Amino acid sequence: MSFANLKRQSGNLDKLSKALEQLNSSESNGDNSHLFWRPEVDKAGNGIATIRFLPAPEVDGDEALPWVKVFTHGFQGPGGWLIDNCLTTKNQQCPVCEHNSTLWNSGIEANKDVARKQKRKLTYISNVYIVSDPKHPENEGKVFLFKFGKKIFDKITEAMNPAFEDEQAFNPFDLWGGANFKLKIRKVAGYQNYDSSEFESVSTLSNLSDDELEKIWKSEHSILEFVADKEFKSYDELKTRLDRVLGVGGESKPKTTVETIREQVKSQPKVADDAPWSDTSTIEDDDDDMAYFKKLSEED
Repeated sequence: MSFANLKRQSGNLDKLSKALEQLNSSESNGDNSHLFWRPEVDKAGNGIATIRFLPAPEVDGDEALPWVKVFTHGFQGPGGWLIDNCLTTKNQQCPVCEHNSTLWNSGIEANKDVARKQKRKLTYISNVYIVSDPKHPENEGKVFLFKFGKKIFDKITEAMNPAFEDEQAFNPFDLWGGANFKLKIRKVAGYQNYDSSEFESVSTLSNLSDDELEKIWKSEHSILEFVADKEFKSYDELKTRLDRVLGVGGESKPKTTVETIREQVKSQPKVADDAPWSDTSTIEDDDDDMAYFKKLSEED
């Protein structure tokens, strides 16, 4: 897509609205951590910044959306840590989700507790332009990747589909017809809370010229690489890893109650987004820990 076409489509919500409908109905090699931006909070856990969600990057092609949605698993068992992308991200069967389904459907409360602890987690990834970053002003005016969870994505969805008739729908990812997003973080019950975050009034990004906006657009990072095949283990590879983490298999290791239940279930239902053990919250709070544990899981 050319920049001229991008501007010509400014304000058009059809494509993104269709993608949201699909989400509601169904719901990388090398270290790229330097490409990601995270807001810094103070000792009390509070933080504030202003960002602008950007349109789909040129490098990802005309049909790309400005976000990708990724499910992950992260938990520890007797055999170590399992930190991996969930195959349901790509609408494929996932052995970890099947295992959790088996636990949940066993009717045993202890197994349900385990399933809750092993539930998949949801994150979205988009390109953002940093309008204001009081803790790190050197980031202002730059493009980064941003991971966020369902709370923030719900605010994006609400901007595109407002609940009240007197509110005007707009495309939060539009350079001209979008709006800055005021990110307000508070610590609530030990977790980061984003309820106070909100979009500002619709405006052209920082009142920049088209030439300046085009430079920003062309500097975006690919997001499709995060859902590329190379980022996912195969079903068999993931199952092997799961069995190892659970301490299942091998003549010297007795079968657990979990494994016995699994053998009794010959077919597993496809995981649903609203399954009680299927988390759709963000992983923002423990991103750094998960990266560390993933490194450990690959070494053991």
